[in-house]
Amino acid sequence: MRTVFKILFAGVFLILAGNVWAQPALDAVSVTTSSDGGQTYSLTLQALALMTGLTLLPAGLLMLTSFTRIVIVLSILRTALGTHSTPTNHILIGLSLFLTIFVMAPVFDSVYSDSVKPYLDEKVTIQQAFEKARVPFQSFMLGQTREDDLALFTRIAGKENINSPEEVPFSLLVPAFMTSELKTAFQIGFILFIPFLIIDLVVASVLMAMGMMMLSPLIISLPFKIMLFVLIDGWSLIMGTLASSFYV
Repeated sequence: MRTVFKILFAGVFLILAGNVWAQPALDAVSVTTSSDGGQTYSLTLQALALMTGLTLLPAGLLMLTSFTRIVIVLSILRTALGTHSTPTNHILIGLSLFLTIFVMAPVFDSVYSDSVKPYLDEKVTIQQAFEKARVPFQSFMLGQTREDDLALFTRIAGKENINSPEEVPFSLLVPAFMTSELKTAFQIGFILFIPFLIIDLVVASVLMAMGMMMLSPLIISLPFKIMLFVLIDGWSLIMGTLASSFYV
């Protein structure tokens, strides 16, 4: 009986597979040229491009937005407080992500209204949509990039014939923007570190004067640093300063 069932199952499987293989195959890649010279890609190719773009989304979040500066400043703040794992990495990344959305909201709105919506309404091609989406990000990144950093990468690439900021290619703008963001983040972090460092020095000096050299100064200074941070409403100051630093 088992042999009979196996034979019947194999027969049914072959019949179903034959019907599936008999169906006409979809074109994986199809490019149609319209009368005005534009090109329309097949749905399969568009889905492939969308999935590829989703895999690059984390890299875009790091390289094209304010996320890098925010997460570095918050990490330095946690180190300055001495609360090694509080807030946790998940909390810091969540705060950085939502503050990034708040800071980048005008850019995202501009990209949606100028690029995504016209493309969904089939008013522009995908190439035109990408070109329109590039403009708000380029404007934001140029506003946060130092001229000397941009000049450095321009000189390294040998493209010193750029006449206006609008002509700067992304291959130059992205590394210059990242370098400027790292500089700014560490500058803000240095300023944040000073008051907490002073508290550590004062506590260490008092303990040494009292002859309590075996007691770790971090244990004594931590409550004072937390109290100072709470009394000055530190989180509001940090969040407000980070958000406003992108629009100065």
